[in-house]
Amino acid sequence: MADARVLRADRAQLRWEVIDLEALLAPDHRARLVWSFVERLDLGDLYEAIGSREGEAGRPAADPAVLMALWLYATIEGVGSARELSRLVERDIAYRWLAGGVPVNYHGLADFRVLHEAVLDRLLSASVTALIAERLVSLDEIALDGTKVRASAGRGSYATSGKLARIEAAVAGRIEALKQELESDPEASSRRKRAARERAAREIQDRAAKARVALERLQAEKERRKRTHPKDEAKKKAEAEVSTTDPEARRMRFADGAVRAGYNIQVAADSESGLVVGVSATDRRNDSGLARPMVDDLARRYGRTPGRLLVDTHYVKRADVTALAKHEKGAVAVYAPLPAERDASALKPASRLARAYRRTREPETVKDWRSRMESPDGQAIYRRRKRIELVHAQQKNRGFDRINVRGLLKARAIALWHALAHNLMVAHHLRSASA
Repeated sequence: MADARVLRADRAQLRWEVIDLEALLAPDHRARLVWSFVERLDLGDLYEAIGSREGEAGRPAADPAVLMALWLYATIEGVGSARELSRLVERDIAYRWLAGGVPVNYHGLADFRVLHEAVLDRLLSASVTALIAERLVSLDEIALDGTKVRASAGRGSYATSGKLARIEAAVAGRIEALKQELESDPEASSRRKRAARERAAREIQDRAAKARVALERLQAEKERRKRTHPKDEAKKKAEAEVSTTDPEARRMRFADGAVRAGYNIQVAADSESGLVVGVSATDRRNDSGLARPMVDDLARRYGRTPGRLLVDTHYVKRADVTALAKHEKGAVAVYAPLPAERDASALKPASRLARAYRRTREPETVKDWRSRMESPDGQAIYRRRKRIELVHAQQKNRGFDRINVRGLLKARAIALWHALAHNLMVAHHLRSASA
């Protein structure tokens, strides 16, 4: 019987391949939406920062618009690794289309992602302002809530004051030994290797110094809490600990009950559309007192405050309710659950009279707050706060449950990337519905 006739692989054969990226990407592909969004952004600050100039020596830099589009699309797709993004640019048609032949590498992608926090902050304000001008969203009613995001710091990286002192001493000795060895070694290659090891040791030394500052701050906070919450502090470790990997990350309890190193990311969003209008990052374990700073940030961004602010229990105290109602950029009506109190029927007559007397002496702003939250209309408005939970869920589905960079400023940069990516999709739906 004759052999079957087949076309066999010939990998040694040289070939010229013609690739039409424009034809390979579907007309309604999400990558085109991302590029259309980036084309409307003002990226002048990023272009000004480029050192390579026309008519001068030097290799051209990668187009910031391309890097911006790649990271926005990667964020939407749940890709948070610069190495993975670099690989996708080589093999995935959507990423290849966005790159358009611009060469990228993981190191440049990683730097671009975290070095332009101020630009990302401005772009968030500008993109939201554009939607307000189109009357697609408003700042009339904003929901605010925090979500815990895991930091890039393991349990074993935490150290007390004693352990940190030993690390500092060991690193200092290592640096001195490498310096002496570097000066006495005549071989250039060996010197370069030892110089690299010295740089690595200095990085550890810098992190240890930051950890020392953070440890002193945490210890001072612990001493204050011993005076105000002695029973709670008695159950915890006597000495504060800080991570030597990410000194700004803090141990906090997550929704599943586990205690991990993390950051508390505050997100403010329009209660109707879910558009993110403000983002902040903090190492605070709880949300108490964080409403006023966010309102101040919204006033900085948009020149006005929201008419209504929907927040969870313990976000505001009576002083916060009064301060927000008298904000210089506009009165803010707070919608938050009232503090838990015993039912009046269970109180003794003297206690009921004392409570009634305290209520008469409360500021009018606090009385208005009580009246709002006890009314059916107030409860109906507050139920719209649940929209912020959907925003958190959507961002977690895109990989915003863990941050692989270190430091509070970089954590805020990642939060801004997710806010921009989220808003890109929300704006697309709003404009489609309007059309």
